[in-house]
Amino acid sequence: MRKSARIVPLTHHASAPLSLSPHRNENDSHVTSDWGTALTPRLAHFVAVARHEHVTRAAHELGVPQSTLSRAVTRLEDDLGVALFARRGRTVSLTPAGRTFLASAERALAAVEQAAESVRADADPATGKVAFGFLHTLGWETVPGLIRAFRAEHPRVRFALVQTYGDAMLERLRTGELDLCLTSPVPDPDDPDLVARRLDEQRLSLVVPDDHPLAARKRIRLAEAADEPFVSLERGYGMRRILESMCAEAGFRPRIAFEGEEAETIRGLVAAGLGVALLPPPAMPRPGVRELTVTAPRAVREIGLAWARGHPDTAPVASFKRFVLGRRGHLLK
Repeated sequence: MRKSARIVPLTHHASAPLSLSPHRNENDSHVTSDWGTALTPRLAHFVAVARHEHVTRAAHELGVPQSTLSRAVTRLEDDLGVALFARRGRTVSLTPAGRTFLASAERALAAVEQAAESVRADADPATGKVAFGFLHTLGWETVPGLIRAFRAEHPRVRFALVQTYGDAMLERLRTGELDLCLTSPVPDPDDPDLVARRLDEQRLSLVVPDDHPLAARKRIRLAEAADEPFVSLERGYGMRRILESMCAEAGFRPRIAFEGEEAETIRGLVAAGLGVALLPPPAMPRPGVRELTVTAPRAVREIGLAWARGHPDTAPVASFKRFVLGRRGHLLK
């Protein structure tokens, strides 16, 4: 827990920078635990008075009573322990400390304004932003086609795209870095942090080198590959979990000979004779391999749309979510 800090007057000279670090003095009864919390509400008041060098005109601009503005500026000076203005009636002028503080106050207010404009722009129904994650294996045709179709109706909506493996995407959903993601396997419906909807399923094949004894086959039971070395995606990838689950259902544990991070790389390793693999369909036919239909167990992976539970959607995110959910059963076609 942060300890409270007591504020004491600061000695300031024109040649020295104004320090805003909280100081503690047991003889001072005024306590401020956080400079940002204490000062931020009064920065706009200070800047307005500094710009006009007149309390009445500044109060008129801000739409507040002159007495309220005067008290706010006086309280700010008391908190800092520094005189920011030299007063001559209702006319004021900045002290050297005031000029130093003004430069930082204007930058702080500009940063707040920029942040507000940024989040408002991201939430704009017509021009807002969607942070969207998807699997590497969906990046060749599925996702580009999905976004192209959506932007036909919403041409100015922007996308921040993240292409990665399943576990990493789900973690980014939980932390708020992503609004939505296409992933597989579909997250557990009992997950307290995530909501997911099944959209489609994709056939998986056993991929073997074209000179492999099994290459002449068109169909195979997965159990027939129990003694083969497997080339697989690394742990954390959804396809790795699916492989291990399907092999367990077929009655064996796969012997992993090589691991990779991308499905087409895995196909290349299979073509080189390093093992067999369980993979979704290729983006385009790959020479050097054969794709065998797995008859048992049922070899498919479910593709779903996931988002953070309880996370409010901006207008563009809500529109894209409705659009993607409307493609249920047709996502991969």
